[in-house]
Parts: sequence; C-alpha cells; structure tokens
Amino acid sequence: MKKFLLGTVALVALGVAAPAVAADLPARTYTKAPAYVAAVYDWSGFYIGANAGGGWFKDNWNSLGGFDLGSHTGDGAVAGGQIGYRWQTGTWVFGLEAQGDWADLKGDHDDTFFSTRSDNSKLKAFGLFTGQIGYAWNNALLYAKGGAAVTSTNYNVSFPIAGVTASTNDVTKWGATVGAGLEYGFAPNWSIAVEYDHIFIDRKDVDFAFTATGIYSGTLRTGGDTDLVTARLNYRWGGPLIPRF
Repeated sequence: MKKFLLGTVALVALGVAAPAVAADLPARTYTKAPAYVAAVYDWSGFYIGANAGGGWFKDNWNSLGGFDLGSHTGDGAVAGGQIGYRWQTGTWVFGLEAQGDWADLKGDHDDTFFSTRSDNSKLKAFGLFTGQIGYAWNNALLYAKGGAAVTSTNYNVSFPIAGVTASTNDVTKWGATVGAGLEYGFAPNWSIAVEYDHIFIDRKDVDFAFTATGIYSGTLRTGGDTDLVTARLNYRWGGPLIPRF
C-alpha cells in the first residue's frame, strides 16, 4: 500500500511539472520549402552539324545576241554540313553560320533556237554564308537567315543527231540567299531542325568548248534561282541550361 501511494504521488508530480518544462522550450521553427527551379534552354555557343534534303532550280538560257534559248527546271538531292555560333539575350537569338553542300540538281530542255540541240545544267555544290535572328520558346527556336551564296554548276549542249557535245568547266556564281527554319533542342547540346533556303543567282556568260577537242565553241548566258529544303542535326558546345526561379 505504501508503494502504491508513493507511485501515485510521483505520477501526479510529473504531470504538474511537464507543462512547465514545455513552456520553457523554444518555439518550433518552420523551414520554407525551396523554390521550384524551371530549366530554360540556352541556345548560346558554337555548333556544328550535318544536313540532307533536296532542291529544285530554274535555269534560263540566252544567246549573247539576246535570243531566248528556252529554260528548264531541275531537281535532286543535297547533303552537307554547317558550322556557326549563336548568342541569346532574353528570348532573342542571334547567330552567324557557314554551310557547304554537295548537290546533284540537274535538268535539261530542247533548245528553242536550235531544235536539234539539248541544253543541260547540273548544280554540283553550293555554299551559304549567313546571319541569323530568331525567337526562342525555351527549347524551340524559330529563325530567319540571310546573306551571300555561291554555287558551282556545269553546263553542256549536245547535238544527239550529230554526236557532238560542248561543255563548260564548273562555273562559280555568287548571289544572295534568304531562308527560315524551325529548330528543336531535344537534349542539352543536341537539336534537330527543318530549314528552307532560296538562292538568287543572276544570269552569267559562260564559255563552252567542244568535248572531243577542247576548242572554244561559243558563249551563252545562263542562270536562275534555287530552292532548298533540308533536315539538320546540330551539336552545340556551351550554353548550359539556365536556372529560372
């Protein structure tokens, strides 16, 4: 009985002391959860890539005397690469790029002045040197480009009945280009794009020589614009994801 009374007294004393001890403890502190961080894609940095696709062109032919010799369209495949640099400020993206492609765009027509002659052309390569301006929605980029273009084309005329052919060396022509593209970054340093380009090339005098002998056979004026559609894959250095709070 004595032990029971002592235990009861101890429990009562503990119950009275507990609120006093709790009152002396410091107030509980609450830690604010860290703010959510959204990753923003950054398009800045050097990049290098490959492209492939197709194109078409129109080639207009005239004699030096001004006679219209007709025209033809041609088409075919292109493939090559590009290298450039972009820098981003806010949602705007600016860049410089050099692109070089091999091409196999060719076409022909029956000459309107010499009915037995076939006029042929083949665009073999081109280069684009452009500036870019674009608008980015995180990892999606819509851009426009413009600058200078250079093409390399081979021309020949043939008289199938006579078995005579005259051709040119590869003719280099300079012109202008404009284009636009839509690019998507599917990884921090990788992106894919689809791009359209238009190349403006004026007519130019080109010298022909007989294929069999190499003797000069005459001069004609040729030229025309080219359109290109390519798919592109780029790898970029730099430009890590930017944290946005």
